[in-house]
Amino acid sequence: MTATESQTEVQPADVPAGPEIPDALPLQPEDPPRVGEFWLRGRLGANAAGYLYAVSSDDGREAVVAMMTEGSADDAAARERFVYAVDELPEDVVLAHNDSDDDDLALWVAIGPIRADDGSSAASDERLIAERRGEEILSAVLMDRIPQPGKLRGPDFRHYWENRRRPGLFRIWPLPWPNALRPPSWWALGFALLTMAVIMALAVFLAWLLFRHAAPLEPEPVIPTPTGTTTVTVTPTTPPPGTGSGSVTPPTTGPPTGTPTTGGVPTEVPTGSAGTATNPGDKF
Repeated sequence: MTATESQTEVQPADVPAGPEIPDALPLQPEDPPRVGEFWLRGRLGANAAGYLYAVSSDDGREAVVAMMTEGSADDAAARERFVYAVDELPEDVVLAHNDSDDDDLALWVAIGPIRADDGSSAASDERLIAERRGEEILSAVLMDRIPQPGKLRGPDFRHYWENRRRPGLFRIWPLPWPNALRPPSWWALGFALLTMAVIMALAVFLAWLLFRHAAPLEPEPVIPTPTGTTTVTVTPTTPPPGTGSGSVTPPTTGPPTGTPTTGGVPTEVPTGSAGTATNPGDKF
């Protein structure tokens, strides 16, 4: 047996396979779930200027999104460099981007087109080209590829916002929920809503059974009026025996006798010179 034949007998399974490197890293809690019409699927790269995301739209289009960090998005000069780098790209490469006038939001741009991953080299090349273009945009913001004229002296240049590396502010409209739900999730959501409705109806029915024969409150509650006073209902009592319910005692015509007590109400009505009743308040 020759050396060549002995080498061919080595099986590929005997060689330990290295760790498989994923195409994109998982998203973090601070990453937006969606920008524009594109859903984020994973991180492709990051630096102090922004992030690169692998995205896909509802209609199946693949793209790469470059998005600024919160630190670079708050710098007007960095935003201008981002817009300038996007304008330098071909028109058919820029699939979508947000408005640069939104000062409270981070700028982002979707780069493509990228065909579906069918295992061909053309799909890999398109994704690689889109990633390189996104890196060039973020490098333009960071200015790390500008050649240094003259000799290097003194400390290295560093942006004041490089420590603020969280993804920039974003706005999701329309909201991703419930568009992101799959058919099983729709069934679970409908079952949960139906269960809550049944529980609420059962609670109302039990409350009606418990309190339908309950006695009314005694005494009735006093309801305050808007003026701050309270209205109290006085129940009339039975008249004393010997007096009719419709009899009225005629007033005496003679002069009032006696002095009324303090706090009392006079029972006779004073008369004028003509013998007609007058209002005591008219004298003042």
